[in-house]
Amino acid sequence: MKVTREELLAKAKKTAEDAMRPHPSDSKKFTKEELLAKAKEPAKDAMRLHPFFRGKIQTAPKCVIRDVNDFAIWYTPGVAASCRAIHEDQNLVYEHTNKGNTVAVVSDGTRVLGLGDIGPWAGLPVMEGKALLFKYLGGVDAVPICLDTKDPYRIMLAVKLIQPSFGGINLEDISQPKCFRVLDMLRTDPEVKIPVWHDDQQGTATVILAGAINALKMVGKQVEEAKFAVIGTGAANVATLRLILASGVPFGHIVACDSKGILHPERDDIAQRKIEFVDKWRICQNSNAEGRRGGIKEAMRGADVCIAASKPGPGTILPEWVKGMADDAIIFACANPIPEIWPWEAKEAGARIVGTGRSDFPNQINNSLGFPGIFRGVLDVRATTITDEMAVAAARELARCAEERGIEDDHILPTMADWEVFPREAAAVGVKAQEQGLARLSFSRDELLAMAKDTIRQAQDMTHFLMEKELIPPVPAEWAREEE
Repeated sequence: MKVTREELLAKAKKTAEDAMRPHPSDSKKFTKEELLAKAKEPAKDAMRLHPFFRGKIQTAPKCVIRDVNDFAIWYTPGVAASCRAIHEDQNLVYEHTNKGNTVAVVSDGTRVLGLGDIGPWAGLPVMEGKALLFKYLGGVDAVPICLDTKDPYRIMLAVKLIQPSFGGINLEDISQPKCFRVLDMLRTDPEVKIPVWHDDQQGTATVILAGAINALKMVGKQVEEAKFAVIGTGAANVATLRLILASGVPFGHIVACDSKGILHPERDDIAQRKIEFVDKWRICQNSNAEGRRGGIKEAMRGADVCIAASKPGPGTILPEWVKGMADDAIIFACANPIPEIWPWEAKEAGARIVGTGRSDFPNQINNSLGFPGIFRGVLDVRATTITDEMAVAAARELARCAEERGIEDDHILPTMADWEVFPREAAAVGVKAQEQGLARLSFSRDELLAMAKDTIRQAQDMTHFLMEKELIPPVPAEWAREEE
């Protein structure tokens, strides 16, 4: 029986909602051991299905091939006409090739998920997965580029050298502090003509900001007036802090804490490496208006929002420290695989809204809600860079999408099943790029929204068609999920 696109989307959405929106009481039924066992289930499937499909992405034609005579158009001799045109006007490369819809996912494999420095070969499955999400959720053709070097300058050189083939660069799973240097130097290099983005920094930060916007609405507090405790000063939280500032929060309202304690001007360990840790030294000099000293406990005291991306728990954040926060406290405990504090412990200690990085708890902070739509918008207007203001625009649109559907304490963000989120983010980012004078093309919001919807629908329809025709082979029955 033929299944329509609407039926496929409905089934996919129901499955995702069932997985991502558990009843708030469900998580308390599991012990730590049971949760860890549950977390291992996808790994078991991955070890069977990755070899079965031999990866997750492939190259497929987008032009007609009526018969072999068409190759004279798409390749030699006809293609020479396109080559000559581009040679005379380099901008025509966007009209004659797929450059404008192609992103490179660049990694050296030095900080892959929770696995650490596993190298470029072992990092390739993650980069393929990223490319899959780019295509299905954003209609973006992404190519994994895993580099066999740990030298930040060679990474930067590689990015500059591959520019002719790509419309944008997504940096992925690069260790700190070099990830900051690589991103900042590429973004400010006049020879780099395409947007460069580090998703571990900017993507995670965008979704955290969206969650914070809606969580603060739920508790009746203004973003600009809230006090933030930032636990962990790695790539994600340094970028989160930047976006919090860009959204109007005063620097003095933020107290940041790393593994050695609260950041302040007398942190000699950071001062001695301030060239290497530029952002951390800036935080030392400008945050923490009260001049606090101490550790996580002192950083959290009186805070309205605690954003943690630090050491996996439980026990990294203690319930008694949550009790010292402001009324209706908000906690985003983003460490994986175990959050810094169990959600039920945080709530019992007085937190009202709790988010984690996990799909089996409410309020998952998932950077996959950000980068597909953001890049869709960036590519559609051919933006030259991705600014913090563009990320804030995406965060606000993401928060707005959830609010329109109805936000609750245990549902402050959309899920990946809410596919309409991605074209709306794309439109918001494209409009902001034009406002900032960073777009090469000009479109109205409605035009951008329609373009993004069409592109993303086409990507999803193609996947469903290949599955329906079994050109993507079905999963063997003995491996199928129970709900199937």
